[in-house]
Amino acid sequence: MKVNGRHFETIWMHPDKGGVVQIIDQRYLPFDFVIEDLTTVEDIFTAIRDMHLRGAPLIGAAGALGMYLAMLQAPAGEGISAYVGRMARYLKSARPTAVNLAWGVDRVVRSLMNGNSRQEMIDRALEIALLIIAEERTNSRKIGENGLDLIEEISRRKPDIPVNILTHCNAGWLACIDYGTALAPVYLAHDKGIRLHIWVDETRPRNQGARLTAWELQQHGVPCTVITDNAGGYLMQQGRVDMVLVGSDRASSHGDIVNKVGTYLKALAAFDNHVPFYAALPSSTIDWDLEEGAMKTAVEERDAGEVRYAEGWIDGHHGRLLMMPEVTAVVNYGFDVTPARLVTAIITERGITEANRNHILKLFPEKPKTRLYE
Repeated sequence: MKVNGRHFETIWMHPDKGGVVQIIDQRYLPFDFVIEDLTTVEDIFTAIRDMHLRGAPLIGAAGALGMYLAMLQAPAGEGISAYVGRMARYLKSARPTAVNLAWGVDRVVRSLMNGNSRQEMIDRALEIALLIIAEERTNSRKIGENGLDLIEEISRRKPDIPVNILTHCNAGWLACIDYGTALAPVYLAHDKGIRLHIWVDETRPRNQGARLTAWELQQHGVPCTVITDNAGGYLMQQGRVDMVLVGSDRASSHGDIVNKVGTYLKALAAFDNHVPFYAALPSSTIDWDLEEGAMKTAVEERDAGEVRYAEGWIDGHHGRLLMMPEVTAVVNYGFDVTPARLVTAIITERGITEANRNHILKLFPEKPKTRLYE
């Protein structure tokens, strides 16, 4: 993706300073473009927990780099195996719902098992973290290529009218390394000259749609319109949505989709109005341990302040505005679960699959190892 004509990814190693991870601090978008330096495992933990960065593939990459920074900080007095396990548990606690975080951390941990020296373990941690970044970049591009077929099919049926796509939250470049998941097919379709229009849910309470998705699309020149979270069903009733395309923070091998809260309601409306509902995700987002489906997943409950306050641009600076009395009771679920029966298909880096275990396993016959350090 390009920002004001310059190519950026979402996370990278500082080109001139060793041991420094750089990210785009998403808290300030779309008003300020801020690059943040992360130099400790605590910095990575805070960036993940407090959503300086977010999005399942990006969180996985950040967790892997967090283990690299942790190895740089490894104390001399503690057994290395105990330290690695403690740091892995610490990082994975930052965002418990996003399975990519545990996947990325554990993949680095496995690479450290046979390290013969502290320096060798540091080198291995960085090598695996950078490999994860490269793989997720490739996976997003392949998701885009596979999802492009779906958009092209709709465009062929209505060649003189834009394809109207509704999306929820942010599953674009900012949620990944580059390209995105749900937005990857959109960008490829736009670049191919297909006429598009994207309905962008504002996605309260943090407004990732209004602040991030709309900004991304505008940077790429894709026509889009921000709508209130509850307007999607009405647009579907009016025949103004051709497909719903969302990402996922965790998926089960049975096809259930965990995504930003409000996704389930979009799936219900799509089902009632015969609008296809697609989830786009890399295989790193599939939690193979959820043998009985994602319904039993513990959904993250976030701080009530995200609901009580709205963040935005106030009098020329970034600020927060109180929306209700502080004493008002608030519950803030970060995610909900869309059951497989409402999912038309899942778009992955290996192709498009029906949302059921048999078809998913045909694409991914190898089952990833169980995570470590639970």
